[in-house]
This record gives sequence, C-alpha cells and structure tokens, in this order.
Amino acid sequence: MWDLYAWLGSFFIIIALLVIIVFQLMCLADLEFDYINPYDSSSRINRVVMPEFIGQGALCFFYLVTGHWFMSLLCVPYLYHNVQLYMRRQHLVDVTEIYNMLKWEKKQRLFKLAYLILLLFLSIFWMIMGALNEHD
Repeated sequence: MWDLYAWLGSFFIIIALLVIIVFQLMCLADLEFDYINPYDSSSRINRVVMPEFIGQGALCFFYLVTGHWFMSLLCVPYLYHNVQLYMRRQHLVDVTEIYNMLKWEKKQRLFKLAYLILLLFLSIFWMIMGALNEHD
C-alpha cells in the first residue's frame, strides 16, 4: 500500500509543477499579446521560479527515497538544468531583456511542460500498475 501512496504523492507534486509552468507560459503569452507590461510579467514569473526549482528537487529526492530509481534518473536532467541556471544566475527573467528573450523563454518552458507531461504519464502508469499488483 505504501507504493501506491508514493505514486500518489509524486502525482500531486508533478501536478503542482505543471501548474507553475503553465502559469509562467500564460504570463509570457500575455506579454507577447501586450495584455500585461514587462515588469508585471517578469515579477510574476520570478515569484514562482524558486518554488518550481524546489518542487523539482523535492520530486527527484522523493523518487530517490521511495526507491523508484528509474523515475529518479528521469528527473535528473531537468534538475541538472535548473541547478545550472541557478548557478549561472540565469534563473530569473530580466525585465529589460524579456522582449528579446521571449521566444527562448517560451521554448524553454514548453520543453519543461512536455518533460513534466511525460513524467506525469509514467507516474500514472506506475501508479495503476502498483494498484493492480496490490489487488492480486
């Protein structure tokens, strides 16, 4: 039963990360269509960057602690990318450069979104497999 709860916990962490990424994409889309000014857009995005990084680190650590090695290894590239951005101090969106970097920022977040959707599907698959194995 513990394995099912572990998969359920990872499911909720991934959903939270997906919400954060979609929020960032919405802010960038609003900026692109000129519904919001650059200062508000960058401050909204920068406010949720650290929770995203912490959530991804917690997800990778959670998989490691619960013994799901394959999923933990799948989380490592995303975590490595986040750590590299943080170490180079490129994790925050600059207000003055947001228009120049808009396409890159959107592409980066779309890649993260696709990566998280893949993790979500794998997590759901393993959660269902775990529930079926416990039922037998």
